Amino acid sequence: MKKTYLVVWFNSEGVGPSKVTDRLLAMGFKPVHGNYDYVYDWGENTDTYDIIRMGDRVQAALKGFNVMFKLETIDESIA
Repeated sequence: MKKTYLVVWFNSEGVGPSKVTDRLLAMGFKPVHGNYDYVYDWGENTDTYDIIRMGDRVQAALKGFNVMFKLETIDESIA
């Protein structure tokens, strides 16, 4: 099972965390506590290209928000 974890760095000149969260929730991300801010659970059916396209979708969704983000996908079935 693969999960994509997302970390967001906010800028005081950008939008607030609640607006970012609303946008990411609409994409299927869930907020989490710990080393990451959000997680997307792929279930069983995904490939590398799906994950790359998700990165494109996150970038498009957060465009103009003046935030930076980092994605990390982990295959927890082999961890």
